[in-house]
Amino acid sequence: MTTFAIAALQLALEQRDNCAEIADEIRRLKRRFPWVQMALVGELAAFGVDLAAAQPMPGSAEDFFRDLARETGLWLAPGSLYEQRGQAVYNTMPVINPVGDVVARYSKMYPFTPYERGVSCGAECVVFDVPGAGRFGLSICYDMWFAETTRTLAWMGAEVVLHPSMTNTIDRDVEICIARASAAANQCYFLDINVAGQLGNGRSVIVGPGGEVIHQAGEGREIMPVELDLAYVRRVRESGWHGLGQPLKSFRDGARAFPPYAEPDRSEALDGLGPLVKPGEPISADGKVEQLRKKT
Repeated sequence: MTTFAIAALQLALEQRDNCAEIADEIRRLKRRFPWVQMALVGELAAFGVDLAAAQPMPGSAEDFFRDLARETGLWLAPGSLYEQRGQAVYNTMPVINPVGDVVARYSKMYPFTPYERGVSCGAECVVFDVPGAGRFGLSICYDMWFAETTRTLAWMGAEVVLHPSMTNTIDRDVEICIARASAAANQCYFLDINVAGQLGNGRSVIVGPGGEVIHQAGEGREIMPVELDLAYVRRVRESGWHGLGQPLKSFRDGARAFPPYAEPDRSEALDGLGPLVKPGEPISADGKVEQLRKKT
């Protein structure tokens, strides 16, 4: 098998517990498109951005989706959840196989600071194998703004990158450009799936290994079943897209140690940018954000 069918679900959701709604959508998907093998949902779709909804993994929400995977016989990538891990909270995406086993968990390496506060950074890139199909990599929203994350997934063998997002700001158009560039530079399928409704502005995009747009959604609810050809990815990596660039081979053979990673010294240029805070926030002398106190 060199093809694999994924349905990306861009759902119009509210800031609440959306698990039952997501499950109903996936059940309808299974009835309408029985040939689909995996369902992918946007970032934080289950509960929105409520840190109070964080729970351990394994936990009740993950178990809910494990039961749904067994019921439908689908691979599930149900977006991400806020995971309580000791005293820390992570933005974590589970992947569940059709018999209900959690085969991978990925914690977002780059929370959207300084806005996504109270969320710890994940430490590891994660890939998993779909038997008989190929290798998949996991990435979440702001991660793709850091080219190193997708390049590392490709270096680990990922042929498809599953990338749930939650974007409701004017930079969505830029993210579509980054998704296309990420796919072309790493010769992989890149599925950048946003949420809609109260949580996001949609415009999800599914991109092929040459950077070509396979489908781009509008701003509302949309179900996008597509069949990915993993043999096509392998041909592109071996011979170039339409016989053109072979960037992964050139990266492999270049053997260059780029200064940002090879040099122990910090960058004066980057250090001069100042602290990572929201524009307009008060900053103390040590570079930390000052807490504004309410007057009584």
